[in-house]
Amino acid sequence: MIKQSLNFHRGLRLLAPEHFKHVFQNPQRASTPEVTILARPNSVGNPRLGLTVAKKHLKRAHDRNRIKRLCRESFRLLQHELPNYDFVIVAKAGIGKLDNPEFTANLAKLWQRHIRLAKKSSSS
Repeated sequence: MIKQSLNFHRGLRLLAPEHFKHVFQNPQRASTPEVTILARPNSVGNPRLGLTVAKKHLKRAHDRNRIKRLCRESFRLLQHELPNYDFVIVAKAGIGKLDNPEFTANLAKLWQRHIRLAKKSSSS
């Protein structure tokens, strides 16, 4: 059996502003009132993740870090099921009111929606 790595290394991150701009241009969206995941196909051969958590929605750094940590963990665990897309998670107002299990459940639903959207667009 081949062991799949569940690391979150540099190659799985969106680092450059151009990568974020590419995703923002014409994305597929999956949303809840507190968070949106935008996605665009990439040619890298693996999914990549970018995060935007504004101070406007979460004033304290430790609150923003908690959201980013939960997003990275969710992505890390699902990376082998996700299509080869660039994903940007955008935090919206009210995100600070969610506790960790609620937020993780919301992310899981959004990831599944993106998996379905990718299958639908690749089959058509």
